Amino acid sequence: MGRILAPYGVRGWLKVQPQTEAIEGLLNYSPWWLQGEHDWQAYRLVEGRVQGAGLVVHLEGIADRDQAAVLRGASIAVARSALPAADEGEFYWCDLIGLAVVNREGVALGEVAEVFATGANDVLVVRGERERLIPFAGPVVMQVDLDRARLLVDWGADY
Repeated sequence: MGRILAPYGVRGWLKVQPQTEAIEGLLNYSPWWLQGEHDWQAYRLVEGRVQGAGLVVHLEGIADRDQAAVLRGASIAVARSALPAADEGEFYWCDLIGLAVVNREGVALGEVAEVFATGANDVLVVRGERERLIPFAGPVVMQVDLDRARLLVDWGADY
């Protein structure tokens, strides 16, 4: 859902780069689960606000700049149960990661390794015998079958 960029000030606040559709969306969830060098650890969000293209936040138990600095680079996650159900025809990116990608001719193109946003549409990074960038758009993505862990695409094997 985001990443800790750096400490902010001297009182334990943090700069955060959200990876949510709306920048402020990450402020709606608590606790945050942070993964740094070790296991995931829960932190309660005390306070936060939008600042520029990111957020600045204060997490419970982080009282000074030194404690905040330890969290630099940590990934941010929230419990799946805290997220609202996706609408019909919408998917969380995390649900697409790992899906097998097959084209209309039945050729396996690989698996979805990551998803990223562009201005026009999201893009699937599909890794198989080579890496492909496939737009996650209506005419290209024909079917998303989460039960069978499969994506059917109108995409040539030689593209």
